[in-house]
Parts: sequence; C-alpha cells; structure tokens
Amino acid sequence: MQTSTAADTRPSAVPQQPATTEAPATGQWSGYHVIRRNGAVVGFEPGKIAIAITKAFLAVNGGQGAASARVRELVDNLTQQVVNALLRNRPNGGTFHIEDIQDQVELSLMRSGEHDAARAYVLYREKRAQERAHAPAVASDPHPTLNVTENGARRPLDQGALRATIEAAGVGLTEFIDTEAILRETIKNLYDGIPVDEVYKSAILSARSLVEKDPAYSQVTARLLLHTIRKEVLGKEVSQAEMHTAYADYFPTFIARGIENGLVSPELAKYDLPRISAALKADRDLQFSYLGLQTLYDRYFLHVRNVRIELPQVFFMRVAMGLALRETDREARAIEFYEILSSFDFMSSTPTLFNSGTLHSQLSSCYLTTVSDDLEGIYDAIKENALLAKYAGGLGNDWTPVRALRSHIKGTNGESQGVVPFLKVVNDTAVAVNQGGKRKGAVCTYLETWHLDIEEFLELRKNTGDERRRTHDMNTANWIPDLFMKRVMEAGDWTLFSPSDCPDLHDKVGKDFEVAYLEYERRTTTGELTLFKKMPALTLWRKMLSMLFETGHPWITFKDPCNIRSPQQHVGVVHSSNLCTEITLNTNDEEIAVCNLGSVNLVAHMKPSANGGFELDHDKIKRTVTIAMRMLDNVIDINYYAVKKAKDSNERHRPVGMGIMGFQDCLQMMRVPYASQAAVEFADRSMEAVCYHAYSASSDLAQERGRYPSYEGSLWSRGILPQDTLAMLQEERGGHVEVDTSSTLDWDALRARIKQNGMRNSNCVAIAPTATISNIIGVSACIEPTYQNLYVKSNLSGEFTVVNDYLVRDLKKLGLWDEVMVADLKYFDGTLSRIDRVPPELRKLYATAFEVEPQWLVECASRRQKWIDQAQSLNIYMAGASGKKLDETYKLAWLRGLKTTYYLRTLGATSAEKSTGKGGELNAVATGSTSVAASAASTAPNLPEPEILGAVCTMKPGDPGFEECEACQ
Repeated sequence: MQTSTAADTRPSAVPQQPATTEAPATGQWSGYHVIRRNGAVVGFEPGKIAIAITKAFLAVNGGQGAASARVRELVDNLTQQVVNALLRNRPNGGTFHIEDIQDQVELSLMRSGEHDAARAYVLYREKRAQERAHAPAVASDPHPTLNVTENGARRPLDQGALRATIEAAGVGLTEFIDTEAILRETIKNLYDGIPVDEVYKSAILSARSLVEKDPAYSQVTARLLLHTIRKEVLGKEVSQAEMHTAYADYFPTFIARGIENGLVSPELAKYDLPRISAALKADRDLQFSYLGLQTLYDRYFLHVRNVRIELPQVFFMRVAMGLALRETDREARAIEFYEILSSFDFMSSTPTLFNSGTLHSQLSSCYLTTVSDDLEGIYDAIKENALLAKYAGGLGNDWTPVRALRSHIKGTNGESQGVVPFLKVVNDTAVAVNQGGKRKGAVCTYLETWHLDIEEFLELRKNTGDERRRTHDMNTANWIPDLFMKRVMEAGDWTLFSPSDCPDLHDKVGKDFEVAYLEYERRTTTGELTLFKKMPALTLWRKMLSMLFETGHPWITFKDPCNIRSPQQHVGVVHSSNLCTEITLNTNDEEIAVCNLGSVNLVAHMKPSANGGFELDHDKIKRTVTIAMRMLDNVIDINYYAVKKAKDSNERHRPVGMGIMGFQDCLQMMRVPYASQAAVEFADRSMEAVCYHAYSASSDLAQERGRYPSYEGSLWSRGILPQDTLAMLQEERGGHVEVDTSSTLDWDALRARIKQNGMRNSNCVAIAPTATISNIIGVSACIEPTYQNLYVKSNLSGEFTVVNDYLVRDLKKLGLWDEVMVADLKYFDGTLSRIDRVPPELRKLYATAFEVEPQWLVECASRRQKWIDQAQSLNIYMAGASGKKLDETYKLAWLRGLKTTYYLRTLGATSAEKSTGKGGELNAVATGSTSVAASAASTAPNLPEPEILGAVCTMKPGDPGFEECEACQ
C-alpha cells in the first residue's frame, strides 16, 4: 500500500475540477486511466471516488446524515485530496490500479478523523474481497500477453528486457532491495496497448513508492529515471555498460547541438574534445538519489524545445569547461574541475551550474547594494535589482540611508513618506523578475536599528494591517549595532533617528559609532534635533523577537562583528548581508558587492579512523579546497555582469565564498549527537581545516596570478587572520565576547606565507544554505541538523520521500526496521523520541532539529565563525518557543561573536506532542516542520511586561519561500 505522502491541500500543479462532478474519460482526465482487477482499462473519473466516499458516509449516517451540507463539503474535500495524492506523482498523465485508489480513499478518511466512515469502507472492501475469493473461477489465459505501443505500432511487451532493466538498476544494492517487488508492482500498473514510455514511468513510480522501506530504493529509482533520460537524449535505449563508449561518442555531438541552438558558448568547441570526452566517467551516474537526479533533469540540464540534450556527466563537464575557459592548459584544468564536481567532493552554486559554458555566463550567487537617499538613486537601485535577478542571483539591499517618515525634503519643502512605500516596489519587482523564468526572484532588505522607520519595518511581513505597507514576498533583516545590544543588556533607553539628520551613523562602527550616537542623543536634549523617538531598548528588542516569531522576519544580524572582523575595513563598510545572511562585503554608492559560492561536501572527506570510526581526511580536504578555490576565482573573470558597479567591485576585491555541507551526516558517521560537546569540537576542527586550506590556496593563487587590487592595508596585509579579530571585537565592545580561541594547525606558517605572497581574494569563506546542491549530491544541507528522519520533501521538482539512511542501517542491524517502525516514524513526525524500543543512544544520535536545544546550534556556529572571514547561514530551530527562550538564544548568539542568523524555525505547540486525538492517527508522513499556529506565554525575565507571542513562523521544507536561498545555492 502506497502511503508515502500526506494529503496535499495546497494548490496543485494539476488541473482541478469539482470533486463530485463525474468527469468524462476525454478532456481534462483523458491522459489518466484506471486498471481494474480483471485487467480492463477504463478512464479515470474522480466522480466515482466521490460516490465511494459518499457510500461510506451513508453506511454510517444513513440517507439524511449523508445529505447534510457538512458531509457534502467533506466529501468534496476528501475527493480532492485523493485526486491530488494520486496525480501528484503523475502530473502529465498515467495509470492507477484500482487498489491504489481505494488505499488513498481509506487513508483520506482516516486522516480526516472520520474513523467510523473509514471503518465502514474497510469492511466493505474486505467483504468484496471475500466475495471475489469465493466466486466461480473464470477461465482465462494463464499467461496473458501485454502489448505496448511505440511509434504507432503495437508489439508484445518484452518482460525479459524490463526485468533486466530493473535488475541493472539494483546492481550493488540487492542487500537492501527487492527487484521482484518492483517488477510486480510495475506490471500490475500496465495495461494492453500502453505506450512503451509509460512502462518505464511505471517502473520509476513503483520503485519510488518503496523508498520508505529502504533509502536504497531512491538510488534504484534514480537509475530507472536515468534509463529514460538516456533514451530521451540519445534517441535509443542504452545500458549502463554501453554508456562508457556512448558518453565519449555523444559529447562532441552535444557541443555541436548546444552551439547550433544558442545554448552553449562556441568557445567550448575549441577544446580538445576527444581528450575531454575520454575523461567522462559513466559509473558516476550511479551515485544519484532520485531527488538529486530528478532535480538536475527538471532544472539544470539544457534542453531544446523541452527535449534534454544533457546527461549527468555531460552536464558536469560543460560546467567544468566553462570555468576553465581562461586557463592556459584548459583541458587539464577542465578535467580537474570535472573530477571534483562529478565525484560530489565539491559543488558549485546554482547560478554557476545553470550558466557555466553557456552564452549567458552569469555565475555569481549574491549581490549586495546600498540605496542612496534620493529618488534617482532609489529607482536606480530597484532597476539594478531587476537586472541582477534576471540571470539568477540573490539580492541584499541596504536601505538605511533613505530618510525616515516625516523627514524634511529640501527640494520640495515637503515631508518624506519614509522607506516603506519604496519597499513595496522592491517586493513587487522581485516577483515580476523571476530569474529568467526558472524560479522566483529573491531579495532581502536590511535596516539599522536606530532608523526612525524601524518599528514599521518590523511589521512588513504581518498578515494584518494596510496591505499597501506589507511586503509578503520580500525578506527583511535587522542590522543591529552593538550599542543597541548593550542597551538591551543594561535595560537602557534607545533613540531612533532619521538618517537625513545623522548620515554618518550609517558608516560608523564600534566605538566611533557609539561616540557619534551619544552626540546625537545629546542634541535631542538641547532641541537641535526635533525628529526622533526615545523608547526602552527592551521594548524594541521584544518587538523584534515577537515579529521574528510571528512572521519569521526580520532576521537578527549584527553590524559591528561584520565590520570589526572584516578583512576589508580599510576600504569601506559592510552595510548589510545578502539574501541568506552569509555574505559580509562592503557596499557604497559606487560598488555593488558580488560573491561567488560553492560548497565542500564534508561527507566525501571522511576516512576510517584507527578506533574503527571516521575522521576528517585532511589531505583530501587540502586537494579539494585548492582546486575549488581556483574554480571560484575563475568565476570572477568569466562572469557576466549586468551592472558595471558589480563588475568594478568584484574585480577590485575578488571575494569568493567557500562553504560546507553534510555536517550532520559526518556527525552520524562518527556516532556523535548534534547536542554534544563533541559536535561543537568537530564544528571547530572541520571549519579550521577548510578555512586554513582556503586561505592557503588563495595565497598560492596570489603568487601565481597576483594579489587582488585592494590588498594593501587589509587585515591580511597586516598579518591579522580571522581568528585574530576576536580580540579586536572584544576591545571595541569592551567585553561581551565569549568565544573559544583554541587552534590545532600551523597558522604562524600560513601568516608568513600570506605576508610573502599576499592574497588573491579579499574574502574566501562563507557557509551558504546549499538548499538545492545538497539535494543533488544527497547529503544534509550545509550545517543543518536533521529535519526529520522520515518525511516528504516538496520542491519545484515534486515531492520526494526522504529517509535517514544512517538510521535505517542501524535499525536493520538491531532487527527493528519494519513496517511498524515506519508507521511509528510517520506518526511521530520523523522523530524517535517517543519510540521506546529504540535504544536511548540511537534516539540521542538521531535527534531531529527541533529536539536539539538551540544553544547547541549557536555553540557550533560560534566555533565556525572563529575561522570564517565572512559569515554563515544559520537557521535557529526552536521547539516550545517562548519570549525567554528567544531572548536567551539571540543574546547568546551575540555574546558568542556570531555575525548573522537566518530563519527562526519554530515548532507549534499543536505539533509538539502526539496523543489519542486527531492529528497523528494515520501515520501520514508530514510534509512540513511547523504547525500554522501556536503561542508562547512566557517571556524573557528582563522584558518590561509579559507578552503572548503570535503565530509561529510557518516556513518549512517545501514551502515556496523555504528554498528561496537556492538563489545563492
């Protein structure tokens, strides 16, 4: 019984119609068929589903009860849920077996809590099954022949070839899978005359439905999908064994087709294509999970009139060749780049994967801008947002310089409307310019905490109030100076100003900011400044946290650590971060900061340790990071820049952002719980290694290619490395910095080499969310804890069952992985905490994100931030959120020296515990992490008065906004 997805009540991509209307076999549902038990194929008619559900209610309530408005509405809703569940995996047509439809009806009744009707339906099915079992046998052909249709001709289905394809997909996985079960399920869903392409779609869906039994089925599904992709690209069925020569033969053809159709740069034809083709490794196609390969197919592979012309290894080589265009020995470098991409050791960011080697080589991930305080500057900034977003880039806008509401406008002698009306235009521009038609545009607006419009800024994402002053599609973030945090700690007052009255505050940091700010506060007492507002700092802090809890915005980011610890403080000021809060680069009226991203897969850099566990392979990390830094540096020179200010800035400072992913996987390999001191130590040591080799590689590149133009005067040139800046931060703050400063590598030797060679890049390291690229290679995203051990992931490619491979292997060793365990995991939303038969050490090791206290996330992040010259995209997960817990967590983040935080993801009180009531009876895999509503009654001890915080942040995996940082990764 296929129960891998919960009923989906969100808008569906498939055509909708009233559930109780019996649709004809032609028209809307003409591409869908139902296979009856006798093998007959009939048209799919949702109206018959409504009739079956109605009969279940008739059996319970009688005629009058079933005719009530409530039941009629419920039947409509349940029918639509069943239709959605069925069509979710077949958006373009297909077949359903009658048993699968009945399974979904049964599940929908149970999920809705209509247990009496469900029971009546189950009994009816059982009665009919018994009647069929006792009915006289009807003579039939014991070996019926199924025919398939191909190119208009009918021929018998070659079941031997189908079996061979399924068995080939299971090679190396037979310990975990049952190929016969896939074959049986596939044939069950076939009918006479079925198009041959539908046969292999049926095989894919059959394997996919078994993923919850063992994650190895995800690889099998990917290989079956690969079979259909090969046929699409190569025009014929090709086996895995034949792909070794097929790849070499096809690659020059791909280059020619790509150039002919205006997709691939003609420069790629100038490579030694036989040498390049010979380097392609077909066996690496077998690494993919279904989610990873489907994502590549849907969103990354080049296509001509919707027919793909790329295969996985062709794709990776195209990207590698595009990044090696300016190299002296282009072939050798392209093959070197291909090796670390195709082996999943390192993955470039999404814009690079989209556009490398194409005619539009916009390869950068993030753009940061500062908006000037005049109408021309404001609309120039909005135009720049649109141009930069067109070819896939995440945007971070600094709006602090724009004068506040009621500020004087000298040119018209009028009063300003403030920042908010312009932000509505920014919001609508992000929606209108949808990144080349590939995904929604994404922007984050930053505002400093002293800005007079800050209170209204905090409310931009609320669902109530004047819609003209709301921005539901734009992200927002607080840019908080240290002085504000000190006032919060001391329960002092805070004064809001208009930047038109105190423009220098925008560029001042640390002690200089504090001196200037105190002077402006003095002027309010003398009457020199009349436009201001004074309030308790705690009141504003409480509102910040309340809005963060209620809407997920604005995020909490810290201005002074970003600047005081910046290697480039000699040539400017960091005025904001980017869309995902990991980039901290200077911006001004003349410079738009740009960053190019990619991430090291830590899982691929683990090796067996002497004690029988796993440890980091430092030699491999060095090799991968060295090659990857070269790739990232190449992006700067190859990149297409839609705006000159971005080109000038990027070539002057040459920043890049090397990140990591798979952190949680590594912990589970080492048998280390996330909520432990050992995990904190691993965060420290792993980040130290990546940063050490990244800075070393940049210095080596400087020796080979020259230093970046603005190098002189930087912290690098003064022998100050990122970990050294913690002392600078402590000195500027006058304390309030509590960070471990231990190290294990020879940093003195690296200092000496940097002093001699300089640096090729002003900034080298930033941890981005890796929302999509971690899906491609099948590891946990960046530094995230496990979301759930079993759930359904929704993204632009569809819905995918995700199972924790490490957990399944452990439970199988203990004899605990069975259908009951799967059902329990579904019931308890993918957590082990309430499943008593699982040993305590496993429950602790596989604790999910909301079971890990947020302090552990902060502590791990603090150890990483010690080494990073930019920042990290850090989500805060919090179950049972309260004012006190929020207050303590974000204060701890500030004390631990973090530069930024990202989304607050809270677990609603209604999801916190399962009981005998409605909500978990059906063992449905949850499609999200949060409940829509919850409240928290307690608040921080030092807040002025108790406050009930509002609804939880409803962002979760699968929501449109959850993966908007794919704009970066």
